[in-house]
Amino acid sequence: MSIKYEEKVPSPREYCDLRVKAGLSEKSLEAARIGLPNSLYGISIRDAETLIAMGRVVGDAACNFEVVDVAVDPGYQGKGLGRKIMEYIDSYLASVALEGSYISMIADEPMFYEKLGYRLVSPASQGMTKKFKPNMRYQSQG
Repeated sequence: MSIKYEEKVPSPREYCDLRVKAGLSEKSLEAARIGLPNSLYGISIRDAETLIAMGRVVGDAACNFEVVDVAVDPGYQGKGLGRKIMEYIDSYLASVALEGSYISMIADEPMFYEKLGYRLVSPASQGMTKKFKPNMRYQSQG
């Protein structure tokens, strides 16, 4: 194994493939091509040239930061790579977050993140989501 860490997002194709491989929801290649360059921070872990783990931070770079796309190839799970991704992400956040900045995530495995110092916000707050149909456009009511 020749593990290397790159502080950048993966290519859109690699991103889409690893999300599915790691059991996360599928994203379109078009969405990845648009979204990935807008990341505030990315960490990619490779074995030689193959992407085996990743994580990103998105947001407005001051008031809100969201940890997203933390994924590890199932063949590499249990080797501390998820923890390593979060160490890189936490280091980035510590260097840029301001007093009052809000850092959030939707966690598929809350116990993993709790071990790293993250806390559930419930019952004070609850996470929510809303799904939109592709290419749905909204007009402001003037």
